[in-house]
Amino acid sequence: MAGPAAWRSLLARGPRPLLGHVVRPSTSTATPSSAAGDDAVLHGSVNDVRGYDEVPGPRPVPFLGNSWRFLPVVGNYRIEQMDKVCLGLHRQYGDIVKVAGLLGRPDMVFVFDADLIEQVFRGEDALLPVRPSMPSLDAFKHGIRKDFFGDLAGVIAVHGPKWLEFRTRVQQVMLQPRTAKLYVGAIQDTADSFVRRVRRLRSPAGDAPPDFVNEIHKWSLESIARVALDARLGCLDDRPPADTQALIDAVNTFFMNVGVLELKPPLWKIFPTPTWKAYIRALDDITNITSGYITRALDALRETEHAELGPDASLLQRVLASHDARTAHILAIDLFLVGIDTTSAALSSALYQLALHPEQQEKLHGEVVRVLGPDGAVTASALEDMPYLRAVLKEVLRMYPVVIGNGRTLTEDTVVGGYLIPKGTQIIFQHYVASNQDRYFPEAGRFRPERWLREHQAACPAHPFASLPFGYGRRMCIGRRFAELELHTVVAKMVQNFRMEYNKAPLPYRVHPMYMPHGPLQLTLHAR
Repeated sequence: MAGPAAWRSLLARGPRPLLGHVVRPSTSTATPSSAAGDDAVLHGSVNDVRGYDEVPGPRPVPFLGNSWRFLPVVGNYRIEQMDKVCLGLHRQYGDIVKVAGLLGRPDMVFVFDADLIEQVFRGEDALLPVRPSMPSLDAFKHGIRKDFFGDLAGVIAVHGPKWLEFRTRVQQVMLQPRTAKLYVGAIQDTADSFVRRVRRLRSPAGDAPPDFVNEIHKWSLESIARVALDARLGCLDDRPPADTQALIDAVNTFFMNVGVLELKPPLWKIFPTPTWKAYIRALDDITNITSGYITRALDALRETEHAELGPDASLLQRVLASHDARTAHILAIDLFLVGIDTTSAALSSALYQLALHPEQQEKLHGEVVRVLGPDGAVTASALEDMPYLRAVLKEVLRMYPVVIGNGRTLTEDTVVGGYLIPKGTQIIFQHYVASNQDRYFPEAGRFRPERWLREHQAACPAHPFASLPFGYGRRMCIGRRFAELELHTVVAKMVQNFRMEYNKAPLPYRVHPMYMPHGPLQLTLHAR
């Protein structure tokens, strides 16, 4: 029999013995038997577990709680500077921080420790992990536009059985490496078109166009269309169709407003605020424009819909072969909605960081030329033979993750970091803060892609939960395979064709809500 002191010692070690288990306070002095295992700890004396009220964090004020911190003028939490806000919370309060008293939404508990992040992820319901929902998007999909979306949940901003049903329908196709490899040629073609367009738009001195980030958005939209629709939209043509820019603008408007609607007091639930109106207009535009693309793509496939599904079948064909057209339609809309800004932000960061670090850029150029030659095409086998390219992207996303935080809503009372956190609380995994700590990545503030190479990892392996730019588990980014393919390909082609410099004032990073350099990306691109 293990005595009470032994169990108190076990609990005091931290969360690892309690990976995701429920702990219910009890006044019982019963001592669990060793044969009962870890679960016995959960129902015995838990005097060493601290209460939720003891979780450190900023103190709420009467009536306004902590919501006032997000208000303009008087507040000190700026949504576009949530990276700095979270660094400050970690510095002031430690590895677990509660922000309570948020009008119209659950409390948030920020977790900055990789061990604790691992605990919650591994302890969640494997089938139905609950990500904090986006009520504003849910209201659009299943309220305002229920006529279009019906009961199909899609893969973002929803959870529960409907989410699981939809995710199960599409994830086998989306997450297969084989499926992504089928698109190497199409993605390579899009990257080449982007490089040619950049060449045309550069100034005689090699300066990138003033709206270079918008050009990156066009590359991202064209890449997603090649994957989701197996079609060209013409975004990178000399005269791109007007609706492509309208879609890019609508996605930008959506992202600029969603953070306001989700983090600030939800006045939009009471009356239609100007932010809410702009948000709904943007979502209507996104739905209507992408629906036109998707309908044309489906019409083009009608002639082959009864043909045998071959090994080179597109993503659209594979989804249609297993499910109905509405499933393919809603999946494509979700890919456009979340894919354009995320991959654009990642590419903007990658090009900016390579321009700031000429030594690493030249090392990458040497690898690209060795594998591809000075003007060769990217292939699936070539990508596998470029470990430094993969390391560069991993390092960019470690230091500057496109989404600085991820989250789960607890479905049971759970001990996290020695505190009993109640069911319904939103746990925010602050990946940006975790992945920029020296305890997980020595000299974390330095851009060192070499840390991801096999020989370095063998000597100094990274904590597997310290950098999770694509999330983890059942709710991992469903487009990860395609995003990585697009980014690896276009970065290889840009480095193959240009030597990039940045000689202006340093660009701060901002949350838009994608985390990316803020301001004109005024690179100088010297032809190689």
